[in-house]
Amino acid sequence: MSVTDRSYQELHEQVADEAARRYEDSAAERERVEGRLAAGVRFPDSPDALAVRADRILDRGGLSPSAVVADIHREAMDLPDANERIIDLSNELQAWSFLPRGVRAGATVARITLRRDGRELPHGTGFLVSPRLMMTNHHVLPDESFAGRCFVEFNAQVTADNLPDTVVRMELDPGTFFAADRRLDFALVALAPTPGGPPPGEIFGWNRLSVQIGKLVLGEKVNIIGHPSGRLKEIALRDNAVLVRLDDFVHYTTDTEPGNSGSPVFNDQWEVVALHHSGVPRKDGQGRVLRKDGRPWQQGDGDDAIDWVANEGVRISSILKHLAGLDLDPGRRALLAEMGPDTGLDQATTTAPASGTQPQRTTALPGVTTPSVPEAATTPPTAGGERPRIGLRARATAFGGRQHLVFLHGRDQQENYPDELRRTWTAGLNRGLTLATLPPLDPEDVWFPFYGTRLHDLVSGRESTVAPVGLDQVSAAAAAEVFAAESPTGSYERLLFEAAARAGMPQNGPATTEGFGAGLVGVLHRPLSWLAAKSDLDEWTIATFLRDVDLYLGDSAVRQAVLDSVLETMPADGELVLVTHSLGTVVGMDLLTRLPESLDPVLLVTAGSPLGLDGVNERLLTRGPHQPPRVRDWVNVWCPTDTVAIGCPLEDERWGKLTQLAVPNGRERAHKMDEYLGHPGPAREIRGVLRA
Repeated sequence: MSVTDRSYQELHEQVADEAARRYEDSAAERERVEGRLAAGVRFPDSPDALAVRADRILDRGGLSPSAVVADIHREAMDLPDANERIIDLSNELQAWSFLPRGVRAGATVARITLRRDGRELPHGTGFLVSPRLMMTNHHVLPDESFAGRCFVEFNAQVTADNLPDTVVRMELDPGTFFAADRRLDFALVALAPTPGGPPPGEIFGWNRLSVQIGKLVLGEKVNIIGHPSGRLKEIALRDNAVLVRLDDFVHYTTDTEPGNSGSPVFNDQWEVVALHHSGVPRKDGQGRVLRKDGRPWQQGDGDDAIDWVANEGVRISSILKHLAGLDLDPGRRALLAEMGPDTGLDQATTTAPASGTQPQRTTALPGVTTPSVPEAATTPPTAGGERPRIGLRARATAFGGRQHLVFLHGRDQQENYPDELRRTWTAGLNRGLTLATLPPLDPEDVWFPFYGTRLHDLVSGRESTVAPVGLDQVSAAAAAEVFAAESPTGSYERLLFEAAARAGMPQNGPATTEGFGAGLVGVLHRPLSWLAAKSDLDEWTIATFLRDVDLYLGDSAVRQAVLDSVLETMPADGELVLVTHSLGTVVGMDLLTRLPESLDPVLLVTAGSPLGLDGVNERLLTRGPHQPPRVRDWVNVWCPTDTVAIGCPLEDERWGKLTQLAVPNGRERAHKMDEYLGHPGPAREIRGVLRA
């Protein structure tokens, strides 16, 4: 019998039977958890899991920091107690934004309806996970043929006035994309946009799935939005708790009905943690499903007569792991990549970027060839068709001709033009100056040394590897293993583990993880995954940033070439205001030892800096933490969700006197320099030393 010939009821019963078996097999763990809950332990999970969850709640804006400080400082608490209290607060103190964010998440949920014998039968629930892809259960959409007989309905709900909303129908498009797995009971299918219209996700939004750690702990509450029994959209809100976390499944006590199959399971920050797929029926000693009245259930009694004892969802991390292992053509792989960097699925696409986007990053790894990617230039190339290799001088009349504002960029700028970067940085600074009610600056008044192309050539042209590879063709952890093996001084791994340790990664025992790949790659997976979970940066950015820092510090030829590139575009005398970013803060510290006596550094600004890592500062030209040579004033700006700035604030007294500014950069812009400069604090410090 083919999958399409099986009735929905048969598939549903099979899923429920397997869920019941897992429920019985995990009885000992569930009893342990329930016993601890009964004893007053709010979250009976491991210390590692509690630490990761507390960090994610704070880093992702799940709780007001002022509420945390006021509560946990009320009495002396050790770290485990403080972590548990933070999670507890996030369950108790829901900001007003909890409701509109829930409305936004609910807009992504649709009712799946089956066409059969001229009738339209509500069949299940699905939710958008990218602009064009919807997730539901395998037992809801078992194959492409069945999916072709279904359509979805968004806004199948009532309005705030309890009036029927305007339903929007959309067709499924399984020919463009369809993937499913019976054991994990998920299906992922493309939706057809309306003719000439935008993709569905641009209309209704979509859920950003994540493999990162810290989304849920035992005892925590979850929320489910779906279409139970085909009714208009409903929500099971927070009156539930997670009881058991298995390798691929999670059990929770939530009031759901059969139509909820395919619904998203959210935490209180509205992150999807699981795909709801089945209730767990109570059974007798003979394995028979029981009714609520204790009698054996029979066909025809209806699902509402069953005594459901729990519910089961499929862990999103397990689904993402399965999707990462699929053998797909480039077009379908590109559709997966649209789910976003937190899924890890963008690392396998080899298609060219969309118009207006940056080209793929490449590095040297053995065994794979880099695809040809067109450059995404926005201004004409220099003579000969090459990218620019030199920086930009400020006009001679800037700041009276005796003061010089110099911007020093970080890594990964080889595809950008110095004039565009200078305008972008100056625009960010002018935004900060406007907020500080200070006059703006002209980009032409800024010096912009440029070493991006030269650094890229030195890094990508190293001879120790066999062939270049697109960074999106292997996992970040696999690339990190190669970076560690090629480290000039063997310090790459130390940098990575020091950064993770400073970010709070437990040093004893395994970290609780919802990421995939553990055990499939080497030891570098854990710190990379931890750092990504702690920040707004993805694993690739972290791995390659540390690689470039390690090469700069460990290879004297790379360091000398970078410093020579910078010195080609520097003023010779007068007062210097040096504003540095990322790797540029490391280069800037070395640069200060090479300046002529006629150039007086009156202000140094370091933003998004890794200088707080001992693996970095101990390898500067002036070893270890130190007051920068000849600098009158120093301002260090950092963002708590910027992994590159882990180690900040710079607390070692050997750094000397400096101003520390913590700024809240925007989501997914934690490490952007124009974002750092757009705050009034650093802008005010820079403008304060410049003469009009």
